[in-house]
Amino acid sequence: MLDIFIKAEQYDQRLALRDQDRSYTYKDLVKASTNIASALLSEKLDLKEERIGFLISPSFNYVSILWGIWKAGGIGVPLSLSATESELTHYLEDAKISLLISDNEGCKKLKKLSDDLNIPLEDEKNLQGDEDKALPEIKKERKAMILFTSGTTSKPKGVVSTHSNIEAQISSLVDAWEWHKDDFIPLILPLHHIHGIINALSCPLWIGASVDILGAFEVEKVVEAVCKNNYSVFTAVPTIYFSLIDKLERMTGKELELIQTKFKGMRLMMSGSAALAPEIHKKWKELTGQDLLERYGMTEIGMALSNPLNGEKRPGSVGLPLPEVEICLMENNKIITRENTPGEIMIKGPQVFFEYWNQEKTTKDSFFEGWFKTGDVAELVDGYYKILGRASVDIIKSGGYKISALEIEDVLLKHPLVKECAVIGVADKKWGEVVAAAVTASDELTLEDIQAWSLDFLSDYKIPRSLKLLEELPKNAMGKVVKPEIKKLF
Repeated sequence: MLDIFIKAEQYDQRLALRDQDRSYTYKDLVKASTNIASALLSEKLDLKEERIGFLISPSFNYVSILWGIWKAGGIGVPLSLSATESELTHYLEDAKISLLISDNEGCKKLKKLSDDLNIPLEDEKNLQGDEDKALPEIKKERKAMILFTSGTTSKPKGVVSTHSNIEAQISSLVDAWEWHKDDFIPLILPLHHIHGIINALSCPLWIGASVDILGAFEVEKVVEAVCKNNYSVFTAVPTIYFSLIDKLERMTGKELELIQTKFKGMRLMMSGSAALAPEIHKKWKELTGQDLLERYGMTEIGMALSNPLNGEKRPGSVGLPLPEVEICLMENNKIITRENTPGEIMIKGPQVFFEYWNQEKTTKDSFFEGWFKTGDVAELVDGYYKILGRASVDIIKSGGYKISALEIEDVLLKHPLVKECAVIGVADKKWGEVVAAAVTASDELTLEDIQAWSLDFLSDYKIPRSLKLLEELPKNAMGKVVKPEIKKLF
């Protein structure tokens, strides 16, 4: 039996999960997942790594289904609730899904796809098996989960993780962030993503802690829940912190005092999945007294770098390697040994994924001498790693200089009228690439305002007149930024 199931049985009557319906113990979770495994097996002895797709809202049922798939020997493929029909079609066809599971509403959404692709569709309510049925012995080396990553130039790839990979990802974080059985965390992240599945859900369940499943993020709902409960851990993405800061800045009196006290009382608050601008880190500290712990990870490797739980949480940095993680920076296949020198992040360790599903060449090309090539660029600054951005998107090559889009975003966010911004590079005959920015402002903001604010920073790169301002960043069907149309120019 896998360690996570052995632990769950030991936790027995402890509170495991709470969702909008009710509270559930670990014993409830063990029983429900075993019944689902039995129903999935039917007359089979082992699913033998069949891919089971499921479209389920964050809930007790979601966890029971994922664990049930694992107990039956299948590979779980969590599907995004916001995915379009074309995206779902790609996921189902690419992974060769043998069975789809959803709730009543999801079944309505998936019925046509199920018919068109000839994939059986099962309502979760019908998965009732015999809890006394013998279940297969699942070795850790077996494949456990496929999560689809977004590609900027191609269709999303299926990242295959084994049970061993998943256990390594969980145990590393439990060790580094000192998870313990009395922790209580609100879950507000999507569960088709590594951040939600591993960091916010699996870590607490591994250690016998409790998870309050709040569903999709709504700022009012989160504020209310934080005020009512004594959460000890909180993890979110920068966009959520943007929204919470905006909410807190509009609160007054006892209501503000209460939520500030609740946030301040938490032992750990984290941010990830995207870069957190130092300016946002600063605003959150001023409002709540909390230093956000920023970390770095991706679907293929789980979490790899983290600021320390006990120690300096440096804004704009992602700290040092987590337990069992090896890291180096490379340029032209050579390891960089100097600080303040950009290079691609390369990762080794037991948490690194097994393969890209059905893409042998892509998998092979993603490694160099055993190192996984993340495609992200960082530099070591005073002992901490600092992410400069995605090599293909966030590193802007202009006038012979490598410019971090993330650093420019932080400069723009310091402007008193700028609420959010996104910076990218666009092709230019003179400069190679020029810096383009999309800005959301709290009041009227002119192109001249942004230019004046940014020129000092940009002049450090000897490109004082290459800033363009965009009205919007168009996206393709997969939600990825595509080459924008320039609306305003110096």
